[in-house]
Amino acid sequence: MNPGAADDPGPETPGTGPAFSSLLEDSAEDLYESAPCGYLSTLMDGTIAKINATLLGWLGLSREDVVGHKRFADLLTVGGKLYHETHFAPLLRMQGHLGGIALEMRTTFGTRLPVLVTSTIKRGSDGEPLLIRTTVFDATDRRAYEQELLRARRAADEAREQAEADRAQLREALAVLQRSLLPASLPDLPGVETAGYYHPASPMELGGDFYDLFELDDTRTAFFLGDVCGKGPQAAALTSLTRYTLRAAMIQDADPVDNLRILNRALMARYTGDDPRYCTAVAGVLEREGDTLKVRLASGGHPPALVLRADGTAEFLSTRGGMLVGVLATAQFVEVNTVLRPGDTLLLYTDGLTEARVGPDRELYGYDALHSFAAACAPAGSLALVDALTGLLRDFGDGLDDDTALLAIGVPAIP
Repeated sequence: MNPGAADDPGPETPGTGPAFSSLLEDSAEDLYESAPCGYLSTLMDGTIAKINATLLGWLGLSREDVVGHKRFADLLTVGGKLYHETHFAPLLRMQGHLGGIALEMRTTFGTRLPVLVTSTIKRGSDGEPLLIRTTVFDATDRRAYEQELLRARRAADEAREQAEADRAQLREALAVLQRSLLPASLPDLPGVETAGYYHPASPMELGGDFYDLFELDDTRTAFFLGDVCGKGPQAAALTSLTRYTLRAAMIQDADPVDNLRILNRALMARYTGDDPRYCTAVAGVLEREGDTLKVRLASGGHPPALVLRADGTAEFLSTRGGMLVGVLATAQFVEVNTVLRPGDTLLLYTDGLTEARVGPDRELYGYDALHSFAAACAPAGSLALVDALTGLLRDFGDGLDDDTALLAIGVPAIP
């Protein structure tokens, strides 16, 4: 054993000894004075009894000017002081603690310092309040972030409002353009009832369905209805070319088959190479003879016309074999004739109607369902029929995903 070892205290354990205690005392005071946040203690009337160097530095004040001479509320802006007196101080007295309250303090630099304040009442052993301890956090970065967030939110709101305004303007422009591709109204024909309807699949996209009806002379009236391929501006351009080509051809020589041939040549000449464009179409002529209408119509790949008879029956007019318009230079078009008597109505439609998806399984609506619907409506005048079909289209809801055009021509029933 080493002599004297019993008297040797050995090496000090880290964190013990008088030197460490002195350092701890110095560190505690330094921590208070140089803390990354502000500290102050006030009497219950708000008079400042103690304040750390950090908060003094933020505000540009000296300890001599503050301690014993100013109250905490004196360091606040006018708005902050009002809030402190009307809300902060009363709540603190009732609850004994308030945390994270946003206030603003005045500095001698002429600026405002946004802060977050937490205060706690210190009480004596008898429960009586002695003083208020307050911690102050610099919220400048948070305020800047909040303001930047607010600016970003305002910019996003303005962008959304502008986008909605742009969409509304686009919808209006598209609606105007769409209306220009359809007749503004149908002519009033003696002894004939007509009705038309157009359902756009989307207000934000131009459709390609079209129809028209116009007088040729005192006894004859031309009509057509069709559907071009595609959507949007290109479809609108094709619709315009198709509509005006057919109208010009029918005014010149109202032969339905020849009229479709002329349209076929026009489309073949205009759309060539890698950008083929085509349409389905039905064109025809009505000729009044007494209280009847003789109908000649030709179809180019279009769904068959449907006739509702006065006796309550309905029948398709077969034009099987008619080809798409604008695909082949040698396309064949099929003509069919019928007579409309009082109470009879001819219905032309585009495939948006028959290709709608219905039911839980979203099955194709199809021609059989359309025939049954028409037979249930028969006999029906043009206006009543189109009104019933408009309701049907509305009932399809989102199952109707294509544009649909309707044109009904009938002879009113004799009273």
